Amino acid sequence: MREAIFQTRITDLLGIRHPILCGGMGPRVSDARYVAAVVNAGGMGFIVAAGHESRDAFVDQLRLCRKLTGGKPFGVNFYVSRRPGSVEALLALIPLLAEHGVNCVETAGANPEDLIQPLRDAGIRIIHKAPGVRYALTAQRMGVDAVIVVGYECGGHPGTKLIGSMVQAAHAPQAIDIPVVIAGGIGTGRQLSAALAMGADAILMGTRMLVAEELWIHPDHKARLAAADGTESVIIKTLLRDHHRVLDNPGARAVLALEAEGITEYEAYSDLISGAHTYAGYRSGNIEKGTYDWGQSAIFAGETMPVAAIFDELLDDAVAATDRMRELCAWM
Repeated sequence: MREAIFQTRITDLLGIRHPILCGGMGPRVSDARYVAAVVNAGGMGFIVAAGHESRDAFVDQLRLCRKLTGGKPFGVNFYVSRRPGSVEALLALIPLLAEHGVNCVETAGANPEDLIQPLRDAGIRIIHKAPGVRYALTAQRMGVDAVIVVGYECGGHPGTKLIGSMVQAAHAPQAIDIPVVIAGGIGTGRQLSAALAMGADAILMGTRMLVAEELWIHPDHKARLAAADGTESVIIKTLLRDHHRVLDNPGARAVLALEAEGITEYEAYSDLISGAHTYAGYRSGNIEKGTYDWGQSAIFAGETMPVAAIFDELLDDAVAATDRMRELCAWM
């Protein structure tokens, strides 16, 4: 693990060495081994709570992560669905988090308000992921500890307003009092340096990390990312008001074809966007079916390498960018 270079409100809040967070990347994608590698490299990662075959399978992931990190704190992603029973299911998991050493939760999706006090009572920090400053301000009023503000460039859900990360990074720290993390299209150290210079407290990455050696997804998918130039994504589910940036593959094009027909019934889309197809594709490397989060930061993914090496590359780049700013300052 590299020595600390930057100290921010996020590094203090989470007790981590570097202001680098690696977000939850879909059901069962961000697993214990990957999250442990992020934590052991000095960042914070989040095991995705959704999609496990059973409660025991989720507990096994928590136990494994605690073992692999040597007891260091790690995070869990709670996706709050609009479907009935989603909040209740997440509430039932909170005692497990407290028992197995989870110190922070990344909430995303629908309103997390009903989760906040139970998480606080369990001694768990809450970082809410929001697709814009207005939503982050609402989360702040609800009492979360920090917010992740996501730009249009992100893989996954950029919200409906589609505001870019450069704008969010300049606006969010001005408008929000609690610690701010910037996400969406982030994959280099110079972006980390820029986000900190604009007042943010950390960055969060998703797509950039899909080439991590410790991640279980098929090598063919990693090779596809390594060869990417960032133009391979499309935004689907706009008619459902659930904008989703994914890889432009046959599954995504089938969704777009339904949207072109003006179909708004969720049931018509459910098989095409099934998480089961996506999980199978990640396993096999065959991505004909399913939809795969694919942010514009794919251009930065490069080769497959260990998480620690990715962090080293990022931090070296951030230091070089910071040094360049010093050189450009005529008064220094």
